[in-house]
Amino acid sequence: MAEHEHVRVAVIGSGFGGLGAAVRLRREGITDFVVLERAGSVGGTWRDNSYPGCACDVPSHLYSFSFAPHPDWPRTFSGQRHIRAYLEHVTDVFGLRPHLRLDSEVKLMTWDNENLRWTIETTRGTLTADVVVSATGPLSDPKVPDVPGLDSFPGKVFHSARWDHDYDLRGKRVAVIGTGASAIQIVPAIQPQAGRLTLFQRTPPWVLPRVDRAISGAERWLHRRLPVTAQVRRGLLWGIRELQVQAFTKRPDELGLVEQLAKRNMARAIKDPELRARLTPDYRIGCKRILLSSAYYPALARPNVDVVGGLSEIRGSTAVAADGTEAEVDVIIFSTGFHVTDMPIAERVVGAEGITLAESWKNGMRALRGASAAGFPNWMTIIGPNTGLGNSSMILMIESQLSYMADYLRQLDVLGGRTALDARPAAVDAWNDRVQERMKRTVWSTGGCTSWYLDASGRNTTIWPGTTTEFRRATRRVDLAEYEVLRKPAPVSGPGAGPAGRKSGAAA
Repeated sequence: MAEHEHVRVAVIGSGFGGLGAAVRLRREGITDFVVLERAGSVGGTWRDNSYPGCACDVPSHLYSFSFAPHPDWPRTFSGQRHIRAYLEHVTDVFGLRPHLRLDSEVKLMTWDNENLRWTIETTRGTLTADVVVSATGPLSDPKVPDVPGLDSFPGKVFHSARWDHDYDLRGKRVAVIGTGASAIQIVPAIQPQAGRLTLFQRTPPWVLPRVDRAISGAERWLHRRLPVTAQVRRGLLWGIRELQVQAFTKRPDELGLVEQLAKRNMARAIKDPELRARLTPDYRIGCKRILLSSAYYPALARPNVDVVGGLSEIRGSTAVAADGTEAEVDVIIFSTGFHVTDMPIAERVVGAEGITLAESWKNGMRALRGASAAGFPNWMTIIGPNTGLGNSSMILMIESQLSYMADYLRQLDVLGGRTALDARPAAVDAWNDRVQERMKRTVWSTGGCTSWYLDASGRNTTIWPGTTTEFRRATRRVDLAEYEVLRKPAPVSGPGAGPAGRKSGAAA
């Protein structure tokens, strides 16, 4: 990047959120922006997660931008390769490549109170921006537990999001740690190759059948010739999930029928009563993420697979489970999720008061309408606090936040001059209080589990406790009354001249 480069908007990350922001900026007529990406290509989590069996658990026609429909999805649930190709396609079709700054990891973002702009230090230089849109996403930085003895393990160790494709698993003694969304895809994919596979399970998941199939050539032809048919398909997929939200957010007892479906899915493949008992969760379905697979349970029933308790420690090449079971292993694969409620990017953002976002969020993530944090002017996040979903497509939430971003920039234009918006603490508190009050009735709070949706204090700072329609309404427009307007005064001379100050009124 050019020395001392200044842009109106700096977007951080090039996954769905970052590319979506870039497209929306261009559609709003804004071309003075860059997309900073730490890797050498776009794709975000769909670039980083390339493990065997990696696929999406949201139907393809719903897991794509409404403004970039894709009539040629090959399957009802697409694999990682096709989703990544879709993001490359979006990058090309919307002319985003000139805006990309690849291999440019953000090291520090600091708010300049005097000039009302952000100074951004990257691995390839420094630039300034009027507005920062952080789209690093919650599934960016792998989380590996602190396991006693792991440092002395003589074999291979890697996380599912950093898969080592050069390592040959054939005939190896493999330990898979975790039973989340990645693990249930990895286990069936690698089980036939492994000499022995030991699954270390801390908590069993609820798993429903994955009703996946190839999308026929006739269907794809129809979607190309009559785009409205793809829109109808997307609308039906969306509508079904909107109707399901009530059970998750207001009437968790209604999920009992879904539990029976999951138990039948297990019973079809798991005939051993002891193994079936070990795989049956003791919490309400939906409390943790509901997983989809028709291959997971059959893989666990194979003779070369063992299911044991959670990983407790490593003794040389021996992995020891919490239940005392020991397994000699050649490779350990961590499928243990990501830093979701403690996103590392927060440690690199320094706001108006000289503290980091991580310090501001030390008691839990909080942002106005999932986007703006108090004390961090002209900084917005895509997929921020309480914007996650338990049963639908995150692309719907991303597009709602992009509308909010677009109106935010319009409001800055209307205000004119060197201006910034800083979310009022009272507005952030009011929004957060409403979200947390609604959270009390949800399955994520009443279901009897501990999930990655919860932060260290047990608060759910991840999931949105409502429909995507409700969130879209809440983020359609920026309410200036919820923000403090900051202005940089025009240069003056003589008595009374002073540094930039804060305006106390929203209409300043």
